[in-house]
Amino acid sequence: MNKTAIIGTDSPIGLTMVRELGEHGVPVHAIGSRKDSLGASSRFAAAFTVRPSQPVAGWLPAFVRDNDIGAVMAVSEGTLVELSQLASAMPDCTIIAPEPAKLALVLDKQATMDVARKVGINIPAGWQPRSSLAADIASQPLTYPVAVKWADPVSMAGQIADAGLPLEKIEYASSPMQLQQVLARYDRLGAYPLVQEYAAGYGLGQMINMHQGRATLKFQHQRLREWPPSGGVSTYCASVPLGRHSAQMDLSEALLSEIGWEGPAMVEYRHDPSTGRYCLMEINGRFWGSIPLAYHSGAHFVWESWRCAHGLGAVEAAPIRHRRARYMVPDTKHLAAQIKSDDVAFAAKLKLLGSFILRYFDPSTAYYVWSLRDPRPFFADAAAIVRKALRRGSA
Repeated sequence: MNKTAIIGTDSPIGLTMVRELGEHGVPVHAIGSRKDSLGASSRFAAAFTVRPSQPVAGWLPAFVRDNDIGAVMAVSEGTLVELSQLASAMPDCTIIAPEPAKLALVLDKQATMDVARKVGINIPAGWQPRSSLAADIASQPLTYPVAVKWADPVSMAGQIADAGLPLEKIEYASSPMQLQQVLARYDRLGAYPLVQEYAAGYGLGQMINMHQGRATLKFQHQRLREWPPSGGVSTYCASVPLGRHSAQMDLSEALLSEIGWEGPAMVEYRHDPSTGRYCLMEINGRFWGSIPLAYHSGAHFVWESWRCAHGLGAVEAAPIRHRRARYMVPDTKHLAAQIKSDDVAFAAKLKLLGSFILRYFDPSTAYYVWSLRDPRPFFADAAAIVRKALRRGSA
């Protein structure tokens, strides 16, 4: 099989990609930003390289030639943008990345919402501010709380960093005054994030691999915990049988088909069981943070994407198992935050703590990093955490 390079093996996402392809017999050359990258320790990585600091176009063609690489995949959206623009310049290597125009569309949340509306998907009411003036905010028929997030965070990342500001995934404002404070932070940029209605319910992710206009693999999960709790990475999640939310899954597939998407994507919603409403949050046009859950459940999206990119024929799908998955370090942070919070009742704290401990003994619970078949990344990660803590202590 073609040797495949995976760029971005520092996270559980990249580690899962290494494991999945390696288990299917694909020789993997892992590329991470540091020597203790998770993927570097995996027994499924045939080789490892620290990623050069310059843009991908400056080093990848020579790297592919020198290391006999037949295909390239990536984790982050920023790297996928770079890869998608290189595909035509590297005809002898299979670049497994979305087409530039399609990727640009899903990275633009407002453009995504426009297509979603067209296919009949509920979208949150929103407003694109042009200033942080109190009068402009007061003129909008907003219902608080509201969510504040960038329409295209990848394209804004450089400007935000140059201004010395953090790139916030999502923020919340519970009043016009609080919203003004959030927006005023970006006055120096002259550009502002989207303001959207708060969508009640829980996070529901519907994952689909699209190939030639149809879905070849489907999976869905429910977010049970996140870090930070206000909205962030999924730290504890559970698979959901495909028999549930099937009508919404049809709409998700229709959305990706309308876009002309090729490859894996997660269509993310907030679902409110009390009203039955599904509200679109975004499309992740890359391998998503909870991909370890899909992997442990038998939904092998990385392998499916690799196969489709190489034009391989259909194979019988593996049975999907019901699993839960935990990202231990941030999930422990979530637990600590809830235990310390004055807003959480004592009984709820005890219930959360008991559930947290009991899940260690639940055979259906898998982990983002730990794997009995591939334990070295776990121990390497633990050692890196200890070293980091020691450096902080001696500073």
